[in-house]
Amino acid sequence: MTDSSGAGGAEKQGFAKSLTGIKGLDDITLGGLPKGRPSLICGSAGCGKTLFAMTFLVNGATRYGESGVFMSFEERSDDLVANVASLGYDADALIADKKLIIDHVRVEPSEIEVSGDYDFEPLFVRLGYAIDQVGAKRVVLDTIEALFSGFKDQAVLRAEVRRLFGWLKDRGVTAIITGERGDGQLTRYGIEEYVSDCVILLDNRVHDQVTTRRMRIVKYRGSSHGTNEYPFLIDDRGISVMPITSAGLQHKISSEVVPTGVPDMDALFGKGGFYRGSSVLVSGLAGTGKSTFSARFANAMCERGERCLYFAFEESPDQIVRNMRSAGVDLQKHRESGLLCFESARPSLYGLEMHLTRMYRDIEEFKPSAVIVDPISAFRGVQSEIHATLLRLADVCKERGITAVFTSLSLAADHANEADRGVSSLMDTWISLTDVEASGERNRVLSVLKSRGMSHSNQMREYLLTSNGIKLTEPYIGAEGVLTGAARQAQEARERGEALQRLQATERRQRELDRKRAAIERQIMEMRAALDAEEGEAAMLGQQEAGREEALTADRVAMASKRGAAE
Repeated sequence: MTDSSGAGGAEKQGFAKSLTGIKGLDDITLGGLPKGRPSLICGSAGCGKTLFAMTFLVNGATRYGESGVFMSFEERSDDLVANVASLGYDADALIADKKLIIDHVRVEPSEIEVSGDYDFEPLFVRLGYAIDQVGAKRVVLDTIEALFSGFKDQAVLRAEVRRLFGWLKDRGVTAIITGERGDGQLTRYGIEEYVSDCVILLDNRVHDQVTTRRMRIVKYRGSSHGTNEYPFLIDDRGISVMPITSAGLQHKISSEVVPTGVPDMDALFGKGGFYRGSSVLVSGLAGTGKSTFSARFANAMCERGERCLYFAFEESPDQIVRNMRSAGVDLQKHRESGLLCFESARPSLYGLEMHLTRMYRDIEEFKPSAVIVDPISAFRGVQSEIHATLLRLADVCKERGITAVFTSLSLAADHANEADRGVSSLMDTWISLTDVEASGERNRVLSVLKSRGMSHSNQMREYLLTSNGIKLTEPYIGAEGVLTGAARQAQEARERGEALQRLQATERRQRELDRKRAAIERQIMEMRAALDAEEGEAAMLGQQEAGREEALTADRVAMASKRGAAE
């Protein structure tokens, strides 16, 4: 589970603590080192003991207003100042401001006279004087084994070590004592770890030619603390410790939706994009456009005025910016505005835990709204370790409400290969990009395999990577399944030809019907004209008959009149 944060944890313990200012360490110790008590940092050569101790002093002087004294028994003052400058610490300025004293105590075993009265009293005088000079609240003794060469009696040595630790407590300073790793025990003499109130073990391991630094809190009197091993990183930005050790499932969720960066793809999701704070996997073969989809998402986030952190493990930032211009994405303007930050490194540069620590540190510093990891398949190692690393990274993002997009190179055309299946269970959304071979060409096809909490399209959609962005074509499903590219064009051409033939046949039938209709209409007109002629002839005959009747009637009247006159 996630360790508790520092300040709140210190209050619960019932005694005061001194914040170290080292990212992650204060979380693991629940507030820092025990205030006014000695702590032991032990480890083999090269694990970072001196840098841890110096960071504790520098942060105390610059952040918490506590001056410090660094007493070295091996390295000279000038060498220490030069060494810590690589972490960005200006020790000379702190010395000039009387916030820090670096005192080199030369201990030469050959010059020590063997006698029974050798003790740490001169050390107390010299250290007390340095503490009083600057009013120091923090003290570092590096490395304490150099003082032990003058002791031949182990009983006397133990007594003097106890007296040293008691003296430091009496002075009320928070002290760090560094010690070398012993054979079969924490320190070479096996004394300091028993009298220290807090013991931190640093380790520098090499596995498969890759170095990983780890730390573990062996004991912490009177306080709970993280008990696992934690990877830590030392670089030009200081020391960072990764405090997350396992998955936490108490993070808050959001119902807000963020766009995918591809408008056509937004329509495939029931909500129109990804849930904010979700984890998205984009998997596919080489050349399917995984990085292009990631760049479109990053561009969309930056266009909304949100920060995006891009972890690249195969291409340099400049190369990504140049390549994405061909897909219609200008990432350079977002880099210049400070909304987009690239962090690139070869996977072989660090071990898995060191990569995780570096990414955690970068997320804490940049505070992005979106994170892109391109690609996760670049990591090499035991699959279970990769799975655990990605789980912890996904949890880091979810706890902060960061939308994370992970790309993965599939090793086979089957989107459900073993590697992708192992990672996909961690993801809220899984987008598969595949190649479909047909008619002598390869075409890209996209499908949404899952998207938790929202409905999504189950169609396989062909997409095109153009200079204007990513375009999804309308789905075309033929008798043999989804058709893409030339096969789709050929099928569409055949269907257009068949449709044209059907149209032409219909037009021919229509013309024949029109001709028949015209012929029949002509016949009807001729018959109607003949009928009209016959009707006109009959009417004329009727009129002529009526005229003859009238003439006959008139003749009869006339003849009748004549006969009457004659009589």
